[in-house]
Amino acid sequence: MVRMGEKMNEKLWRRAKSLLTATAPRVRAWRRELHRIPEESFREYRTTEFLEKTLRELSATAGAELTLARPAATGLIAVLSSGPGPTVALRADIDALRQEEQTGCSFASLHPGLMHACGHDGHMAMLLGVVAVLLGLTGAWAGEVRFIFQHAEEVHPGGAREIAAGGWLDGLDFALATHLWSTLPVGTIGLRPGPFMAAPDNFILRLRGRGGHAAMPDKTADPVTTAAHVILALQTMLTREVDPLQSVVLSVTGLSGSDAFNVIPDEVSLKGTLRVLDEDWRQLLQEKTAATARGVCAAFGLECTAEFIPGYNVVDNDPALTEKMAAALARALPEVKIQRVEPLMCGEDFSVYQKYAPGLIFLTGAGNPAQGAVYPQHHARFQIDEDSLAIGTRALSAGALSLLDTAAGEADLRA
Repeated sequence: MVRMGEKMNEKLWRRAKSLLTATAPRVRAWRRELHRIPEESFREYRTTEFLEKTLRELSATAGAELTLARPAATGLIAVLSSGPGPTVALRADIDALRQEEQTGCSFASLHPGLMHACGHDGHMAMLLGVVAVLLGLTGAWAGEVRFIFQHAEEVHPGGAREIAAGGWLDGLDFALATHLWSTLPVGTIGLRPGPFMAAPDNFILRLRGRGGHAAMPDKTADPVTTAAHVILALQTMLTREVDPLQSVVLSVTGLSGSDAFNVIPDEVSLKGTLRVLDEDWRQLLQEKTAATARGVCAAFGLECTAEFIPGYNVVDNDPALTEKMAAALARALPEVKIQRVEPLMCGEDFSVYQKYAPGLIFLTGAGNPAQGAVYPQHHARFQIDEDSLAIGTRALSAGALSLLDTAAGEADLRA
């Protein structure tokens, strides 16, 4: 394993800051262009075309070779090599959500029913900015950077598995990513070592009884009322059978049965999500969920089957890398508040990258009540303070340079 680089030389960072300042307006413009063309997971064709066009332009302008590859039908990987040294992956997700935008902004989605409501437009724009910076510093650092514009983060099984299957994560020394976060104030970066984002498994419970006329419930084995007891029993199971210090979420999010007003159905389905921050609890909680539902159903004369749909693994930030990054960010962004944040129960397939190398995903604060940037991710009015884009670009650039070999690069810096 290659060791993390020492503190980047000051002349290198001064040059990097100059490039970052020059690139910041383009990052903002890229974000707005990408915000207009949201596309759903595994169908990000126009987005990929935009990224490829922009990357080719950046490569041609810098006069440095940027190798491009398609890991799947959508998504893009750009590789920049500059001599022997560490191999670092920087990842941005590119897909949008099925959401009708209600922001009213001047660059709102042009695609009805689709919206960048999770900040992925900003992630792409920031990573393009980092590409521009590292292209401008070619010769001043050694190693290889894989800029991964990953498709389909929002929908399991996710695009990261295809990235890995293509060999793009082999030989990595480090992996970095950031996530714009609207409930964290702009001017703040959030770090968390260890388990940071949950394993988000889904479930379907099928309760089968004996239907009949709603006016004669005594002639039925009613799965609807039993479903209510199951829901309550599952919540009690969490409070009485799970260590209170464990971070666990079980939410029932849907119930489907008969569409008629006067029919008790034979079967009702419950769907929901079960999330943990500890992989050791994952299988155990699935077993407890199934056993609880079956037990309640048996008490009311029903049968129950349980299906679990596995999601991503727990995102587990490497502690040593997190510590190094905290120091690098404090040096490079002294005006930004670097703080430890609490774990999140949302899921992220950045966990795939962490199977191949020490990895870290951190939050870049993007909230600003004065600008209306207060709505959480996946909300139809989600927005960001665009000042966060410059901060995130600087943070990723500083992180990459702190991991690459810059010890011998000072003499090669271009004026």
